[in-house]
Amino acid sequence: MKKLMTGNEAIARGAWEAGLHVAAAYPGTPSTEILENLAAYKEVYSEWATNEKVALEVAAGASMGGARALCAMKHVGLNVAADPLFTLAYTGVGGGLVVVTADDPGLFSSQNEQDNRFYASHAKLPMMEPSDSQECLDFAKEAFELSERFDTPLLFRVSTRICHSKTLVVEGERREVAVRPYSKDCAKYVMAPANAKKRKGAMTERIAAMKEFSEETPLNRVERGGGDIGIITSGVSYCHAREVFGDGASYLKLGFSWPLPEKKIRAFAASVKTLYVIEENEPYLEDFVKSLGITCTGREKLPWIDELTPERVQRAFFGEEGEPSGRTEINVPPRPPVLCAGCTHRGFFYELGKYGDVVVTGDIGCYTLGTVPPLSVTDSVVCMGASVSMGVGFSKAAERAGRGEKVFAVIGDSTFFHSGITGLIDAIVNKAPIVVNILDNRITAMTGHQENPGTGRTLMGEPTHQVDLRALCAACGVKEENIRTIDPYDLTATREAIRAGHDAAEPFVIITTRPCALIKEVMKRRANMKCRVDEDKCVKCKLCLKAGCPALNFRGGRVYIDRATCNGCAVCMQICPKKAILREGE
Repeated sequence: MKKLMTGNEAIARGAWEAGLHVAAAYPGTPSTEILENLAAYKEVYSEWATNEKVALEVAAGASMGGARALCAMKHVGLNVAADPLFTLAYTGVGGGLVVVTADDPGLFSSQNEQDNRFYASHAKLPMMEPSDSQECLDFAKEAFELSERFDTPLLFRVSTRICHSKTLVVEGERREVAVRPYSKDCAKYVMAPANAKKRKGAMTERIAAMKEFSEETPLNRVERGGGDIGIITSGVSYCHAREVFGDGASYLKLGFSWPLPEKKIRAFAASVKTLYVIEENEPYLEDFVKSLGITCTGREKLPWIDELTPERVQRAFFGEEGEPSGRTEINVPPRPPVLCAGCTHRGFFYELGKYGDVVVTGDIGCYTLGTVPPLSVTDSVVCMGASVSMGVGFSKAAERAGRGEKVFAVIGDSTFFHSGITGLIDAIVNKAPIVVNILDNRITAMTGHQENPGTGRTLMGEPTHQVDLRALCAACGVKEENIRTIDPYDLTATREAIRAGHDAAEPFVIITTRPCALIKEVMKRRANMKCRVDEDKCVKCKLCLKAGCPALNFRGGRVYIDRATCNGCAVCMQICPKKAILREGE
């Protein structure tokens, strides 16, 4: 039976059909739904790990113990997991180990556009690249077999369009695979220098075997068409090339893309007059083809920035606009990124923005939007956890320069657990007088409401220990009198906490605790707590609009509140100097 599936759903299904035992991940767009779907398969133990490094190490431990294991993460997450990744390439595996990296060409939800195909060649790991959902399922099943065959972790590279687009898939049955027996093998798993040198020798033999496989496997296939044009491509770029060139070209579709098949590439190039390499972002394939002394065209025509589309490929190679795919007659209005109506972070940013001598080092999450007008508070956003560490560095620079800026580092609860704790310890040990603001909305909100160590539930829905942020900060060394826990909907308490932090000469922590406004239970509780404007009292000063709430509008010479989006947080009520905003019924 055929079924429409996203690539993420199909990866989960394929891993389950392959007899997967253990899966771990940290949520990150576009990979998040892989683990969410795996959690529905009760034969698989699935967990949200505290970060991607931990996720890979959990999966590696399961593999060493003989289980088939998978970990998944977005492209920047692999940077966090790179430390174990490179060494696991030496140790090899017990049970099959598949590492899913989901790249984000076009930066739809990311801070950079890195191309993780280079991790395969750098770490010397076999890599697979599916082009649609059916291949996601089929390749996922094959990935565990190849991991075990070559005794190596396998990098499974997808991208946003593969992860989120739906194509037809034929489901199969689960193959029950026994967990392999474990026997102690220090020479394989203890990477002391003497052992690591020997394992690198084993890696060399493995690479030679994988190169032979790359030449023979149907994962790398030639599709003959008409004309003299040949196209080398992989992943979603294959779909775009097919849509533009159709049967008027021949294709070398690379599904197993490290090691690359040198002989097959040479033979294919010799069989055509004109050779194109079509790929997104970096010239990974093109550079390899040119290193073989083969003339080809790719980056000269294709954009280096943003994801590819059929229209962009059409324009690059034919100099004309293609028909836009997925056309609609509806004109969708622009929707600039903004904190949601009732967002628990809004009041905090509003009050913090009143200080002219404050530098705000930001982090990855909903609160990144603190940089958006009219709040316009945040000064920097680099990567997960960087807010605290960069805050320490900036405070030391300001101190050396004799400047008076006060640093407020802003980080979310899930991100703090991910990689903010070490930064806080650094601030305490090195006596950096920064204010660490943990915006605790009781969920991992930006990626779609996943559990984290502060929510008290696991990915599989089981009750578990709920980490106490205040106690954790105290255990790290923050003095009890320098920790404030506040409700961010209470602007008076928020204002007082920020003032205390601003005036503190030691590391200071503010924890704002209020569940995300979009959690279903919260929305139900606040369904009848809408706010309204009393037009008789309103003087149209527009001060309430400085909070940047999308429920507030100024049209036709008056301020009004969109009832459909308001959740009654009452931040605007507290801002209004004329008490012209009331709750319905008051």
